[in-house]
Amino acid sequence: MKKKIVIEDKMQRGYYYLTKETGKDFDEEFKPELTPKEMLELGVFGGKYMTDCINEFPEEWFENAKLSFFKKDISLNYFGVDASLPLETWRAKGWINHADPRGWFQWYCRYYYGRRIPLEDSRQIKRWKAMRRHIGAIRKNCTPLDLNCRKKQRQALLHWAYDSRKI
Repeated sequence: MKKKIVIEDKMQRGYYYLTKETGKDFDEEFKPELTPKEMLELGVFGGKYMTDCINEFPEEWFENAKLSFFKKDISLNYFGVDASLPLETWRAKGWINHADPRGWFQWYCRYYYGRRIPLEDSRQIKRWKAMRRHIGAIRKNCTPLDLNCRKKQRQALLHWAYDSRKI
């Protein structure tokens, strides 16, 4: 399987190839709890993150997505809070790879879709695993399933494909 995907959005032009079946053949250490479609439906990144990339991904990912086409709308986030750092901060910290100029979620969408870049995949999976520390903080400080406790950490976990509604 090798399918060419053309990228034409505000931040990037080019292409990449899908070499794996969508949602399959993940690294054995990478076990996201949410798919990109589920994340978009729950409400992440103030609805603004993917609005100019819709044509790159399967149409069904966006059928019930909470999107804001003009500006970030925090009320669209599942927990109603802003849990994002500005892209400039991500760049300054060296968290952005040129292949995915929007960061982790763009990488995850492309990885889930079937693109593989071994070194970048390894780096991003390591970053994903590091987010687990927030699960520990929620468990330590909150009553189980109290979704009003530590909303910002819960929203951040949703941004990283952890289903923080179940903690």
